Amino acid sequence: MTSDAAIEALSEADARAELARLATEINLADAAYYQRDDPHLTDAEYDALRQRNLAIEAVFPHLKRKDSPSDKVGAPVAEGFSKLQHRVPMLSLDNAFSPSDVYEFVARVRRFLNLKDDAELKLTSDPKIDGLSLNLLYVDGDLRRAATRGDRDYGEDVTANVMTIPDVPKRLSYSSNSWPTEIEVRGEVYMPSDAFAALNQREAIDSGRTFANPRNAAAGSLRQLDPSVTESRSLGFFAYMWGYKSRDFAETQTEANSALSCWGFQTNPLFRTHDSVESLLEAYAEIERQRATLGYDIDGVVYKVDRLDWQARLGFASRAPRWAIAHKFPAEVATTLLEDIDIQVGRTGSLTPVARLTPVTVGGVVVSNATLHNEDEIARKDIRPGDTVTVQRAGDVIPQITGVLDPDRKDRPAPWVMPETCPVCASPAIREVDDKGVEDVRRRCTGGLICAAQTVERLKHFVSRQALDIDGLGTKQVALFHERGVVASFPDIFQLDARIEAAGLPPLSEWEGFGETSAAKLYSAIEARRRSGFAAVLRGLGIRHVGRTVSGLYERHFLSWSRFWETVARAAAEPETEDAEAARAELAAIDGVGNAAVDALVSFYRDPVSAAMLTALDAELDVLDGEAASDDSPVSGKTIVFTGKLEKMTRDEAKARATMLGAKVSGSVSAKTDILVAGPGAGSKLKKAETLGIKTLTEDEWLELVG
Repeated sequence: MTSDAAIEALSEADARAELARLATEINLADAAYYQRDDPHLTDAEYDALRQRNLAIEAVFPHLKRKDSPSDKVGAPVAEGFSKLQHRVPMLSLDNAFSPSDVYEFVARVRRFLNLKDDAELKLTSDPKIDGLSLNLLYVDGDLRRAATRGDRDYGEDVTANVMTIPDVPKRLSYSSNSWPTEIEVRGEVYMPSDAFAALNQREAIDSGRTFANPRNAAAGSLRQLDPSVTESRSLGFFAYMWGYKSRDFAETQTEANSALSCWGFQTNPLFRTHDSVESLLEAYAEIERQRATLGYDIDGVVYKVDRLDWQARLGFASRAPRWAIAHKFPAEVATTLLEDIDIQVGRTGSLTPVARLTPVTVGGVVVSNATLHNEDEIARKDIRPGDTVTVQRAGDVIPQITGVLDPDRKDRPAPWVMPETCPVCASPAIREVDDKGVEDVRRRCTGGLICAAQTVERLKHFVSRQALDIDGLGTKQVALFHERGVVASFPDIFQLDARIEAAGLPPLSEWEGFGETSAAKLYSAIEARRRSGFAAVLRGLGIRHVGRTVSGLYERHFLSWSRFWETVARAAAEPETEDAEAARAELAAIDGVGNAAVDALVSFYRDPVSAAMLTALDAELDVLDGEAASDDSPVSGKTIVFTGKLEKMTRDEAKARATMLGAKVSGSVSAKTDILVAGPGAGSKLKKAETLGIKTLTEDEWLELVG
């Protein structure tokens, strides 16, 4: 594998193979982005591929491929659209990722033009709109045709759709002497933030699918075969450049920008002219600060040489002009406004502060919420509602606020204070102290099952794949049943039909979103779970510190559901006796179980509401006893890791089977791992296992091994 190797360490054969791999990956990414409006890479991942390709070509120029991505722009026209040829090719822009890149860009321009350091060099800046590039041909002031960028030479004919966009003038304004007889006006189609939010709301109701970000929504809206769909999507357009022109109409980029505005186009109000790199970087910082409030998505700032005769002298490289560059914002970091701080109550009572943000695209995904972790973290970062904040999202990690940009503003409110009562049930919210005197960083609601928020979250957990796995009973259905008062506790799930009737509600088959078939399937799925395993039910109760691992350990130790709860009852007896101490010791003596889990079990059992619920649940369920773990299986005592997609069983089934065979299941690969079971799509874990020389099995080989 050469994909992670340092370029200076590549042999010529490695470099040739790496260039082939990069060409394939970039072509696939281009097709997904430009043709299907469904990118599978983030901007940062895509940029990294292109940068690596350029770097290898710089070291091995003789290996540059004829189909090198460094010479290509966009992707061929998608099926369903006719092709239009651009009079002048539509190229892309080179990227700058740091201030030093911007300084180097300006230095290159000076060297190319043979300008001294003190010679005047004016440059322009304007936001880089994150949308879809469009080429508009006007003849005698009338819009004749419109095309997407396509593969730079040919684009998709979207003329009928563009005619529905209000920002695109169908007839140029001003006097006939102001615009050339023929001109290609270029710019970016985008979807405003409010239109994007409204569209996703409609799509969620109509189809259950939503767009990941405004750029995808804009591209998908423009590239419709039915223009009426485009018209309904409220698209906008900013003009910023031109291609072919039958005559010159300006001497500078600044004059040209004014001309476009006079002709009836929307030009960006943040367009500025500068005479130094420092001024460019100040504009970059200012635009980044305003990013959250612009009302449309941007992903950087574009700098251009102002004089058009110098642009002509500078010309073009293979796929980009030498006179312009895009200074990109960090792909996984964005700036936005913290509108408010809400409190979410989890199933174990933890109060989590959540930032409500002005929506902003981070790493290709629109983010409107971010975790603030706990009150100590908020105090440490001094985060307050109304602050302009930086938001970070790396990979699939939940977005986090990393800092405040305007801590010295005059109208800043007092520091935010965590409430000391639950916002849902008004029970005291406390920070527990462990037996070593260490205070928990989280504040927790003490209401237990009387807290509606905890109840709903516990119900969702109870029916989830991690617990009873009731097919067709997801978070939306649980929330609906709880809201209508028919499911308030775990036993109610198994009495759903009767409780709906008792509440005077129509049969489930008549509810919106249900029908005869779906209602019957749900009832059947619920009935199928009346017989459930020990560990699954215990895990489903949502008792703090009693998760997947501890539940499995208790199942293998006690085997009997009734004997386990008899032991818990003895440990919970008050006042404490020798028998209670012995029971507690048995619960805590299992390797992998700590005192925290025992304390949580005892507290759960001592709570009258929880105890009554458990009794009612036992009346509804037949909890299957556990099986003793094997000590003579081929995997007994071994550490197993599962990765990739398993096709013949679920991941949970595979883990449960391995555990019953006496294996230890881990979620990460290390030197202690004995076997990695890898299904399709296995990634970093498989690579690490190969590096460490760990035995790797396919799913079929694993099933053959364990019988």
